Amino acid sequence: MTPEVFFDQLENHLSKELPLVVYRKPMKSGLRALLQNTDTLYEVKNFKESGFVFAPFDSQSRKVLIQSSEMLELASYSPKKFEPEEYLDIDLKNVGNKDHHLRLVQNAVSSIKQGHLKKVVLSRILKGQATMKPLSLFQRLLALYSNAFCYLFYHPKVGLWLGATPEILLQVKNNRLTTMSLAGTKPYVNGQEPEWGEKEILEQKYVTEYIEEALKNEISELNSGSLESARSGKLWHLRTKISGNIENQNLEGVLEKLHPTPAVCGLPKLESKAFILENEGYDRQFYTGYLGELNMKQEKMRSSRRANQENQVYRSINRFTELFVNLRCMQLVKDQALIYVGGGITAGSDPENEWDETVLKSKTMSSIL
Repeated sequence: MTPEVFFDQLENHLSKELPLVVYRKPMKSGLRALLQNTDTLYEVKNFKESGFVFAPFDSQSRKVLIQSSEMLELASYSPKKFEPEEYLDIDLKNVGNKDHHLRLVQNAVSSIKQGHLKKVVLSRILKGQATMKPLSLFQRLLALYSNAFCYLFYHPKVGLWLGATPEILLQVKNNRLTTMSLAGTKPYVNGQEPEWGEKEILEQKYVTEYIEEALKNEISELNSGSLESARSGKLWHLRTKISGNIENQNLEGVLEKLHPTPAVCGLPKLESKAFILENEGYDRQFYTGYLGELNMKQEKMRSSRRANQENQVYRSINRFTELFVNLRCMQLVKDQALIYVGGGITAGSDPENEWDETVLKSKTMSSIL
């Protein structure tokens, strides 16, 4: 299949207002699309289902599932290059003014200093004009962010979302689970390694400790890697990889403990989530939720080791799950783009600096408009 045929089929499916998702995994060149031939809204009930899950920030809300009627795959795709600087000078209007966000951050810092919270992640929305077709915007994401999970999701009863997220929530292959803690943000400067301050290192430490505590009774042989700097497009983050063996295929239990992580919510989880819902002033919907392949089948061809079957192979069918946190995303509503951005607030946070960080993060999505 050629790229032209691949995208024509997606465009045709969208024109019928039928559900689909198309995505590319980090550091991969191939594209995969799941097409659903009815507008039925399926939901994940127990994480035994198979398909593509699109889950909201609020774990009490419905988790949407696209069940594949048809799967399209493009083995390799090289998107057309473009210079994002040409598109950065656009009129982005803030939903809620700057003063509101500065007061919100200051209230969070006060609450932290009073001992009610250790950390809370606060966000806001920017509005921009989206005059290009959604699939054209998706192709620009592919061109800019090769080391992110890039996706376009559409369901007529949910809406149209696209994004480029650097953060894996979890990956399960056979019984092996891998996740990561990701926190801290610095702009990428060509040829320079980032210099991390106490605020970013402390924020990262909170996230790592939370994940380790949350998973200690859910997985065995828990192991945390070393702290490292990870680049995502024009940004740097601090990252720690964490792995172990999942017990009894209890994916629902693991996700209940993990989501929302301190990287998108805060600590303690219940208190920070309550602060967000009471003070942020808008509904995040699927921003800082998670998305990805759920219990998908993977076929492997393996050579037989039997001496009399040296040239024969056999098929091994495995199920795997790979979920990503829905960061760096936008929602398209007619010709308007709603860009979601946020940042982690700790006792040492400065409101003006936190505002500047959201501006920096917004460029991931605003650069494609």
